[in-house]
Amino acid sequence: MADKIKDAEDALLESLFSSETIADDGFSDRIVRKINRRLWLRRLVLPVAAAVGGTIAFKPTLALLTLASQFQIVLPGEFVASATGWLPSPYLIVTGGMLLAAAMLGMRMLEE
Repeated sequence: MADKIKDAEDALLESLFSSETIADDGFSDRIVRKINRRLWLRRLVLPVAAAVGGTIAFKPTLALLTLASQFQIVLPGEFVASATGWLPSPYLIVTGGMLLAAAMLGMRMLEE
């Protein structure tokens, strides 16, 4: 439908973009490949770094969790119950997370 209705400005734009391409000996292709290579590099660096860091931190984290579980056994029951009593309920945590995600999505939509 939009192709059938063309005014003078549309015809002018079509004539501007229908011109022949300028010979550049593959310069444009090289630039596009270089940009794509950098994009893929940026996309891969963070996950690879996280995997390497997670691999390095796995054994110390496991040792820390083992120590924490042994420490919990040594503590009296009333102390453990009072230390975890200040934590909010899981429903409140999930609701807060959902509100945070909705707010972040709303802010992103406002930016665009």
